[in-house]
Parts: sequence; C-alpha cells; structure tokens
Amino acid sequence: MILRDLIALFDRPLATGNLDVEVSAVTSDSRLVGPGTVFVAVRGESRDGRMFIPTALENGAVAIVADSASETGHPEEVAYVHVNDTRRALAVAAAAVAGEPSKKLKLVGVTGTNGKTTTAFLIHHLMKRSWHRAGLLGTVLVDDGEEATPANFTTPGPVELNGFLARMADHGCRGAAMEVSSHGIDQLRVHGIAFDAAIFSNLTQDHLDYHGTLDAYAATKFSWFESLAADPLGKKPVAVINTDDGYGEKLVALLGDKLPMIRYGFNVHCDFRANNFKQSARGMEFELTAKGKSYLVRSPLIGRFNVYNTLAALAGASAVKVPLREAVAAMAEAPQVPGRMEHCGTRDGVSVFVDYAHTPDALENACRTLKELNPSRLITVFGCGGDRDRGKRPLMGHAAATYSDACILTSDNPRSEDPEAILKEIEAGMGSARYRSVVDRAEAIRIAIHAAGKGDIVLIAGKGHEPYQQFADRTIDFDDRREARRALAERPEEPRKR
Repeated sequence: MILRDLIALFDRPLATGNLDVEVSAVTSDSRLVGPGTVFVAVRGESRDGRMFIPTALENGAVAIVADSASETGHPEEVAYVHVNDTRRALAVAAAAVAGEPSKKLKLVGVTGTNGKTTTAFLIHHLMKRSWHRAGLLGTVLVDDGEEATPANFTTPGPVELNGFLARMADHGCRGAAMEVSSHGIDQLRVHGIAFDAAIFSNLTQDHLDYHGTLDAYAATKFSWFESLAADPLGKKPVAVINTDDGYGEKLVALLGDKLPMIRYGFNVHCDFRANNFKQSARGMEFELTAKGKSYLVRSPLIGRFNVYNTLAALAGASAVKVPLREAVAAMAEAPQVPGRMEHCGTRDGVSVFVDYAHTPDALENACRTLKELNPSRLITVFGCGGDRDRGKRPLMGHAAATYSDACILTSDNPRSEDPEAILKEIEAGMGSARYRSVVDRAEAIRIAIHAAGKGDIVLIAGKGHEPYQQFADRTIDFDDRREARRALAERPEEPRKR
C-alpha cells in the first residue's frame, strides 16, 4: 500500500515528506518498527508514544504519525503526518494495511459486563457446526480457524486485532465471534472494524476505577452501537439487546430505528423469548419463541444467566444467517467454557465449581444458580482484585453472604495492594454471615473443600480460567481449577467437623 493512499483515509491529516513510499506494516510499538513501517505515536495512559519517535526512526520507519508538530531534526526523507487523534488513525491504518479483513467475515461482537466470554464461545460453536470453520477472539483464547492459543487481552489492540481477523479470513473462516470490552471501545481498538451483529448482554458495576461512574461506563458501551449506526462500513449490522436489563432498555430507546434490532430475554416484548426454564446438575432446558415458532432448547450449561447467554448466542448467530433450527440443535452440545461455572469434580459427595464471577451481580448469579441445585450447603471462596474498583468490594461480600451458607474470603489478584486491607473492605459487606478470612488462596480452597460434607457444593469464584496470581512484586503460576482438583484428591477420609 502506498503511504499517500493510506493517509487519505485519515481525518484531515497534514503531511510532509515523501508520501510515495510503500507501506508494509503499521505499529504503535517502536520496537516492532522495521523497513516499510508506519509508526503511530499514541499517547497512552502511562506513556507518551512521542517519546519513542527517535527509536522508530532509528529502526527504519518510513513515516511518523503524531498529534503534534514535527520534532526538530526530523529527517526530511521520512514522512511526518499530523492528525488530531492518533488512536483513530492507528485503527484506520491497521485495518487498511491488513486488507480490511473484518469485511471478509460474518463478524459478531459481544459487549456487556457479564456473559461476554460464554456468549462468544457459544456463537463460535454454532458457527463451526454450521460453517465448519470460524474464528474466536476473547478473554480466554484466540482461534484463527486452524489453531487455538491463549489470549492476552479481552479485546486486543487494532494492529493485533486486524492481524487475527486476517488470519481467520486466510484460513477459510466464514465468520467469527469476539468479545468487545469497554476499554476496547474507549481506546478505539474496534474502530474501523465492520460488524454484522453487535450484542449487548447487561451492565452492572465494574471497571469504575477506569470509567468513574456507572453512567460513564454505560455511555462507553452505547457509543459502540452509535458508531456502528453512524458508519456501518458497508454492512447492515444488527443490534442484539437484552431488554430484561435496565441499561438494555435504555440502549433500545437511544438507538430507535438507527439499526435493525433483535430484543432477547424473558419479557413478552422480546423477539427471542425464553419460557419454562428448568435445570438440574446435568444441564438446562427452556422453550424459545422466535420468528413465529417455538423450539425446545437444551444445553449442558446451568444457570438462569446462561439462558441469557444462550439467547444472545442464538439471536446473534441468526443475525448472520446461521439457520436457527440448526443452531438450537447444536446448543445441546455446547462446550464447557473454561472457568465459567466449570465443574472441577466430585468426591465423597462434595462437588466443586470454578467461576470467573468478579462483580457483585455475577457472584450473586453464580451463588443463586448453585443454591437452586439444592445442596446441603453452599460454601463460597472468593476475593476482590487489587488496584481495581474498591466500591464493589463490600457489594461482593453482601452478594456472597446473602446466597451462601458459609464463605471463605481470600486473595484474588492483590497486585500492589495489601491483601489483608482488601479483605477488610470485603468484610464490611458480610453482615452477620458465617465467614472467615484466609489470605493464602490455595489454603482457602483447601480449607473449604476439606471442610465440606456430603451433599455440599463449593464455589471458587473470581479468577476462573486465569493461570496466574498477581502480587506487588511478582506474578506466580496459579490455577483455581488445579488447586481445586488437588484439594479434592487430598480430602481426608473423614471430613472435618463443621
């Protein structure tokens, strides 16, 4: 691609230097610059990309894109492009250099506080069953149609994102499902990505350390849908919205008739409506009313919240022309999503589940779901992450205390905070509930599982699929599922007295 053609895609660029050079790559990381690379100097939360312009020039950048005037001593043979918004320019350039891969795929994005990972996994499953090959981008893994690898970010930066989408298209994927985080929206990582369907699952308190208020958090989510309505990038995206959620109703009102819409939930106004929900330890079933017909949906997943995830997946898949009857049939073989209400084993009548629930709403849903299985007791092990929204800590405590018979409070990812201080803030919401605080997470898991008796369920919440634990001075190898299985295997023959 010629640089002159690339910068023509930017919003009111001012350029000097040689604009007729060939562009082979774009990056905001000066360490990745090589011949033919355009370096975009993005101002991040902690670092200013303009500091790395000299390194980019040393490494052979053919152009610099920045939001300030050219630095003194800038080589005349290297193009310098001034733009008002470097994040927007990076996203546009990344898509263009990659060949606009999102336009070659049936792409479904999922946003919301809870349910993104499971919904994306389910859509990916439905796409593969119908089309044989499909891509997946999310918190847990990336599947490019040929290989699945662990993910580093819920929504990667625009260069990585377009690279993944290009590989999916090259590998013969007809479509892909991806999670769209609020950070990804706010930082324009998905700007310039052409979506065929955009799903809104729900919105509850989370990420207020970043967004400040719940309304600001919602506004960020809503802005994605508004941007798709304003510039659909040659597609006709469908908004798939949970209208049982209060913020979902607000989004419907905001969008009006700007986008085609599918409403889902349990209420009578839904286009994809669930009725007659039933569940057991083996899975769930419900009646789906959609497109003037009724279907019996069966799934090995459990929990009312997973009805919403299933509805979202069926509606999203339908929006990209996956036959609904095929999708309903495929849902009976839905995959176990890593760390999402994952059953880690049963021994001596004690069952253990690991779930990623790390918001008050998600923890309440997880506890309520397991209580509905009528255990003798529900014992919940959980904590809260450090350097994150402190306001939700007592709310997490209240949610667990309300629906559990006993709780063990422990460390999540303390990061730079004192783990004991975090536990004190959670304890403020525990009220008169039966609980104890154990800083060491492995010890907390062991205590809970060894103290459980026949018929009890142990829920280990907060970290889900994560294979690490972050402290102020180190990150260690740690997996709740592995620790749970080890504790089950080491259970004493006679459980401890309650």
